[in-house]
Amino acid sequence: MIRIVLVDDHPVVRFGLRSLIDGQEDLSVVGEADGLESALAVVRSEQPDVVLMDLSLGEGSVGGAEVTARLRQLPRPPEVLVLTTYDTESDIMRALEAGARGYLLKDAPPSELFTGIRATSRGETVLALSVAATLVRRSAQPGPILTDREVEIVELLSRGLSNKDLARELFVSQATVKSHLSHIYAKLGVDSRAAAVATAIERRIIRT
Repeated sequence: MIRIVLVDDHPVVRFGLRSLIDGQEDLSVVGEADGLESALAVVRSEQPDVVLMDLSLGEGSVGGAEVTARLRQLPRPPEVLVLTTYDTESDIMRALEAGARGYLLKDAPPSELFTGIRATSRGETVLALSVAATLVRRSAQPGPILTDREVEIVELLSRGLSNKDLARELFVSQATVKSHLSHIYAKLGVDSRAAAVATAIERRIIRT
């Protein structure tokens, strides 16, 4: 029996997933969590084989990628399979770099989810087709790739933050912000904040 913990901040989503998963003879949901502390507690208690992880865990909460990283640091870490609505490059890379074994989307058919859980429990990599395509596009993309910090800055730009706001948010000087922006513009082949955001969205580097 494959033991599973669900991490999602929406009770209705957890209920639906539990109903689906528990209908499989070899799968069993042994716990649920809605954030970092509850996830750590239930994983320590239940020792699941697989954690099914959402990436967005509510306003002001630690994201699923960070929860994944913390779970993978436990003495007996579970395998983590991301199940989310987001398939942008930044979300994918953060989750995989945090230690997630696989990455599926919430519009996947139940059969794909079940297969993914079983494969994850065996230590196999599981990727939705669009996620795999994003990773292939990233590896084939000519020119330098944005660093994690540069992606973070573009995400903040998309929210309309000024250089002063960026400096305050990132705890750096405005001169450092300007340096980051010049590197971002060069890598994306643009010459303005608006163009940088538009290009990043078009290339699925950040969310819309």
